[in-house]
Amino acid sequence: MIKPEPWYIHAGLYAVIVILVLILIKVAIIDPKEIVNEEKFNRAESRLRMSNLKEAEILYEKKYGNYTDNLDSLVNFVKYDPMVDSLMNAIDSMTMRPANPFKPLSHGQFTPDSLFRTPKSNRNYVIKIDTTLDVDTVVNQRGKILRVDSTLTTGNLYFIEDPDGYGTIGSVDNEALKNTASWE
Repeated sequence: MIKPEPWYIHAGLYAVIVILVLILIKVAIIDPKEIVNEEKFNRAESRLRMSNLKEAEILYEKKYGNYTDNLDSLVNFVKYDPMVDSLMNAIDSMTMRPANPFKPLSHGQFTPDSLFRTPKSNRNYVIKIDTTLDVDTVVNQRGKILRVDSTLTTGNLYFIEDPDGYGTIGSVDNEALKNTASWE
């Protein structure tokens, strides 16, 4: 007669199977949800920051007549310029709402230092401006070249890029894409 296996061997095997199923559920279902939620947060936060960078560039251009590709000077402009401060604290007289051009971030308020870095990798945003060289040749009536005039223009267009790949704003090549976000 064959002796039956003890009950605790079966109970141990069932316990191991239950533990493996729980680990599989965590790895296959719960962890990917957390990753997807974190990715959604990073995308939304980064796009808010880039929109605020766009507003800062627009205000900078209104004051100085051209855009800047220097992130430090742009953030210092937002922090310390009285014109920006008055806009941030102004109230629209028609709607009686704040006229602040900057959007609040996920934590509920706008902070100028958030304009430096992306939320995902903590790398600086990429800002570029255009440089245009206009060359004009001045010729007399006999066809002799008198002089060549050239004008160097910088900062008519700007381009903001997220190094994590969440989008871009503007273009240094195309005037039609000025102030246009890639996700709009």
